Amino acid sequence: MTVATTRDRIVEAADALFYQRGFEKTSFAGIADAVGLSRGNFYYHFKTKDEILDAVIALRAARTQAMLDEWTALAPTPLDRLRCFAEMLIHNREAIQHHGCPVGTLCAELAKSAHPASGNAAMIFGQFRDWLREQFEALGHAGDADALAMHLLSRSQGIAALANAFHDEAFIRHEVERIDAWLASLAPKPTATRARRAKNTHS
Repeated sequence: MTVATTRDRIVEAADALFYQRGFEKTSFAGIADAVGLSRGNFYYHFKTKDEILDAVIALRAARTQAMLDEWTALAPTPLDRLRCFAEMLIHNREAIQHHGCPVGTLCAELAKSAHPASGNAAMIFGQFRDWLREQFEALGHAGDADALAMHLLSRSQGIAALANAFHDEAFIRHEVERIDAWLASLAPKPTATRARRAKNTHS
């Protein structure tokens, strides 16, 4: 097994454990056991838990960007892309009910201890904010695109926190439906000309 592959396995295991147990409650020994490494082999790749944390944040940022790029490429309209963001809550509903939002929980934990990596973890929220702002701008809301992006981002975080507190899947689905209706209300209304064309097409 190559060094790179072993390092990747360590980061993947740490990512899962930080999410499930929290950063502070995850030990070197716990990560090493999850990967099946001896302590000596483990220290060859990472000397401190903070080094692993930096690698986990980088992994999450890369995954987030890949997901955003996929939504941009596959969803045909800004409204469809924004719906992809909202539906992420449904796709990840089981994990959210058990552990909350992976970004939000890590940011909250690091902020409490004033950890130096707190800002880097929060930058993942920045990735979402920038992308959401771009979609609202494309939807025709350039003047308040950032405010709308922050509203949707904060709304999703609230849903994740309450779903984790109450373990309520129906709540997640209901709130995503409400977000979908809100997004639809922000979509450009067809002009009279386009409306007549649509009517003639279906008549």
